[in-house]
Amino acid sequence: MKVVVEADGGSRGNPGPAGYGAVVLSADRSEVLAERRLALGVATNNVAEYRGLVAGLTAAGEVGAREVEVRMDSKLVVEQMSGRWKVKHPDMIPLNREAADLVRGFDNVTFQWIPRAQNSHADRLANEAMDAAADGRELEPPKDRDVKPAAPGWTGATGEPTRLVLLRHGQTPLSVERRYSGRGNPPLTEIGEGQAAAAAAHLAQRDDIAAIVASPLGRAQQTAGALARKVGLEVSTLDELTETDFGDWEGLTFKEAFEKYPDVHQKWRGDTSVAAPGGESFDTVLERVTVARDKLVASYAGSTVVVVSHVTPIKMLLQLALDVGPSLLYRLHLDLASLSIAEFYPDGGASVRLVNDTSYL
Repeated sequence: MKVVVEADGGSRGNPGPAGYGAVVLSADRSEVLAERRLALGVATNNVAEYRGLVAGLTAAGEVGAREVEVRMDSKLVVEQMSGRWKVKHPDMIPLNREAADLVRGFDNVTFQWIPRAQNSHADRLANEAMDAAADGRELEPPKDRDVKPAAPGWTGATGEPTRLVLLRHGQTPLSVERRYSGRGNPPLTEIGEGQAAAAAAHLAQRDDIAAIVASPLGRAQQTAGALARKVGLEVSTLDELTETDFGDWEGLTFKEAFEKYPDVHQKWRGDTSVAAPGGESFDTVLERVTVARDKLVASYAGSTVVVVSHVTPIKMLLQLALDVGPSLLYRLHLDLASLSIAEFYPDGGASVRLVNDTSYL
């Protein structure tokens, strides 16, 4: 279901006694689905405007909307929410983040600036709230139209997802030579350090990163550290995110491993229960990656976490999100320092929003 949200906020004094109003309308604006209004005490115009937006988006979600057209006469809020203006004032940053979190719960949200004269409904609600507060009166809460919530989106998942931003580590000497690189600890090359810096600069533009979690291996820790320094967060380590143990194949090329271990290598290529000599099977890796997924969802429920790991664990997190078989491991290509995004919902649903993005490199 698509709706229109019109929101407004005001302050009599700036800062001074403030209030907001928001209305949720049907897509053709012919029917009122919900109204919100509230006095805020002493606040600025901009705070009141943001609070009106948050109330409007929340109400839109409550009536089952999946697409929202937001119309406001606050140029600042519209431009900041559209990403064209930076949010600098400390009072605006948490409100902007709260609104952005709500936006991510819909399939699509657009923002449009409108003249004040076209925002009269929300303006009236805001003034009703401020007038009542000034007179010491309590207002009856507006009654929402009885709208049957729309069915969930394509995934069927509901609730606020835990968003895993999956970053593969940068280049190492072994990856240059296309050698098996599991539990060995080669450092990033100069190019790898540049890839980590580019990924960090790209991710630092997000304002929703709650944590950075990485594999214990050095190349992942280096890549994660570049982002941590950029955004001012610590890197947490999760052992289950480490790369596959390739055992005796460590440091060998694909051809060398096949020539030395032809039978087991041939079986390994099509059977996830087969392990490299002295190593671990993909089935074993999947078990611990599933544990990692569960720990991340439990520890950072509803938040965005940057997960810095290796090609196999990242593929498996995508496999879990897509609920597909192991053929994905052999058919999906992930570049060094690439980004993918998987979301896991509290009801057990999941979705994949991005795979192998390297546009920032």
